[in-house]
Amino acid sequence: MSERTYIEYDNARITRLDGLALRVEMYDGRVFENVEARRLFPITGASRYITLLDEDGVEQAVIRNLKNLEPDSRKAVEETLAQYYLVPKITRVLACTEKYGKLTLKVETDIGEHRFEIKHVNTDIKVLFDGRVFITDSSDNRYEIPGLRKLDKKSLALLSPYL
Repeated sequence: MSERTYIEYDNARITRLDGLALRVEMYDGRVFENVEARRLFPITGASRYITLLDEDGVEQAVIRNLKNLEPDSRKAVEETLAQYYLVPKITRVLACTEKYGKLTLKVETDIGEHRFEIKHVNTDIKVLFDGRVFITDSSDNRYEIPGLRKLDKKSLALLSPYL
């Protein structure tokens, strides 16, 4: 098994390619082309321990902390992560119906109105200790409610039976 490569401070330059792809130039001469960034701890560690995977899904390097990278490298990684982990923020629940064991939500988000189904209410709606709620729909799209207390009374009343 080969030794893990860590990217820290100024030991690499990272530039953005097309889509989610990145190019990593290590200052020891190694180059990783077309790698994609993924968070090892997507909910609790947004800026720490970012793995860089090649086209076969094999880890090429790990960024210990995004905040310690040079500004241009950090920006390239942050942009691709934001695109990959795009999670609409639910601001209001407009309608909530349950039929044949499936929950259908019509919501307003920070990027527009959405309607989606939830197959398994018990596992697809997760309330975190800090009040955030993560919802996964039947197509594996993710949504976030930044805080239950931020919802209006009607939205909370519609959603409460399922939390």
